[in-house]
Amino acid sequence: MTDVLISGAGVAGPALAWWLRRHGFRPTVVERAPALRAGGYKVDIRGAALAVVNRMGLGDEVRRHDTGMRQARFVDSSGRQLATMDAALFGGREGDDVEVMRGDLARILVDATRDVDYLFDDSIVALDQRADGVEVAFERAPSRRFDLVIGADGLHSTVRRLAFGPGSAYLRPLGHHIAIFTVPAEYGEERVELMHPAPGRTVGVYRTAGAPDARALFLFPSPAEEPDRRDVAGQQAALARAYAGAGWRVPELLAAMADAPDFYFDAMSQVRMDGWSTGRVGLLGDAAYGASPASGQGTSLSLVGAYVLAASLAEAAGDPAAGFAAYERRMRPFVAANQQLAERNLKGMVLGSAAQIRFQTLMLRLMPHLPGREGMIRRVTEPIRKAAAAITLPDVPATAR
Repeated sequence: MTDVLISGAGVAGPALAWWLRRHGFRPTVVERAPALRAGGYKVDIRGAALAVVNRMGLGDEVRRHDTGMRQARFVDSSGRQLATMDAALFGGREGDDVEVMRGDLARILVDATRDVDYLFDDSIVALDQRADGVEVAFERAPSRRFDLVIGADGLHSTVRRLAFGPGSAYLRPLGHHIAIFTVPAEYGEERVELMHPAPGRTVGVYRTAGAPDARALFLFPSPAEEPDRRDVAGQQAALARAYAGAGWRVPELLAAMADAPDFYFDAMSQVRMDGWSTGRVGLLGDAAYGASPASGQGTSLSLVGAYVLAASLAEAAGDPAAGFAAYERRMRPFVAANQQLAERNLKGMVLGSAAQIRFQTLMLRLMPHLPGREGMIRRVTEPIRKAAAAITLPDVPATAR
């Protein structure tokens, strides 16, 4: 039986563990956090990714956690409504697409892999590749040998750094930063995303169906000096500087971030690599081909990538060279199609001038009254739908190994 170590218990790692077990492998998942991470932001599952979830038998459970968002409402600095937008257009959702909170999806996947060994509150510190396996040194647990190691540990992947070198060589910044954190429910309106666009910076607050709290989201140009990833106080200060003088409820939201248990701050970046594997070590999800939150497809890439990687390794009878090669060949076009969405989407998420904001809100107000409205919506969402379906999923039968 092939022993596989997966680094990361977000979405990609547990999804890969599920499929590896289905194919007869023996996965172990190591996660730096002391427990499963709750919180996060809402994520979309559509196209091929939804097909993967359905093949796992988790489609109904995922749908039960749909956010139920019904519209986005745009407001000015005084809170006056400028325009509204249906959720179908705002998220590019159509038909059977599902939107869930990332923390809910991660919990569903971990619950579905209770037969997998999870090592929480630990991390990989060294990898020593040999002809017959990889010797892995952990921060806390004793060293162990695995046949394969997969880095599913996000944009700033430890496995990628250890096996491929510094992450800066593979990160492509998109010129903007994002911050997300939990705020009291009173700041949001259930099933509505409140958006306050201002030249060069955007603020949003949303509360999903039945949620006890809300989420605040900030998109703004990257600061000239980016604070260290571990310096939360410095990150919060940078966010406050970026929104100095902003109106609406921004001062209240910034005041609430000090009490947020899940403050997240990072550059909007993509991961671009010539290869996603070296020897017996491979990468999955954001660690290999992060598309950035602006794409709206990071979760779908992780789910599809987990399915394709497991199927490719099974098809290759666990041979890393053949399995990783098939995985890359199948995934490259899908990754390229979905990464291309990021810059297109970002242009509509952060507008550069007051004139652009006025034009956008005017079009949103006019849209319900325009002839052919449904056709217009389909044309706007078509690039998302096409990218989400831009892969033929392999159908490889499970075999014990």
